[in-house]
Amino acid sequence: MEVMKLSSSERAIIQGVSLFEGLREEELSRVIEVAHIHSVEDGAYFFMEGNPAEKAYALLTGRVKLTQVTADGQQVILGYLNAGREFGILSMIEGEDYLVSAQAVEACRAMYWDQPSLEYLAARYSRIYMSALQILVRQVREFQNRVRELSTQRVERRIARTVLRLARQSGRKTEQGVLIDLPLSRQDIAEMTGTTLYTVSRILSEWEKDGLVQSERQRVVITYPHGLVSLAEDIPVGDVGVGEIDLSRG
Repeated sequence: MEVMKLSSSERAIIQGVSLFEGLREEELSRVIEVAHIHSVEDGAYFFMEGNPAEKAYALLTGRVKLTQVTADGQQVILGYLNAGREFGILSMIEGEDYLVSAQAVEACRAMYWDQPSLEYLAARYSRIYMSALQILVRQVREFQNRVRELSTQRVERRIARTVLRLARQSGRKTEQGVLIDLPLSRQDIAEMTGTTLYTVSRILSEWEKDGLVQSERQRVVITYPHGLVSLAEDIPVGDVGVGEIDLSRG
């Protein structure tokens, strides 16, 4: 654990965290005063699924992968978080366990609050408690949407929607197209879409032949967003209104 010390850019990141949205400057300063800093190396875990939910985090640098293990022992990737996102908010409800595992996919630095600090902040600033409830509701909806995708959509559409979701979260425009700026393997995509490595490899190879993507080891570039959006939305390529990836959304 590090001694609390934030740069001006890190303070700005905390100011943009949804959990603290709407707080005044002096209120945000108090939030920071009762927090701690925790750094983890690439591949290490902030917490594991089933551990007692004792801390809530806000990511300052790096990226975090959220995973869950199914009843039959298969790991499913639920998504990736960038700097400025909160996670572990379930710790605001006493006696609960984490429902997911949070693993660093590169060196990470995060601010965290233990349960007594969260109780103090929620009692003092009701806006934090209301924001936490909204975040939990949003996360439940996201998980429900993911379950619906896995159970009702054909596999190519699931993969297209997943690749586009990652592009919106971590996309970066390059000369070749929109690079998903994550160490993303085909196995990762398989775990996110509830299918097999073979199926993902086959579909990405087909997309490469069609000019939709460029795929290498742990690297995916979307070269024709219009076509991939058409697959994701299950509408003809020529229809008006299908096209660009909005990289401004997290």
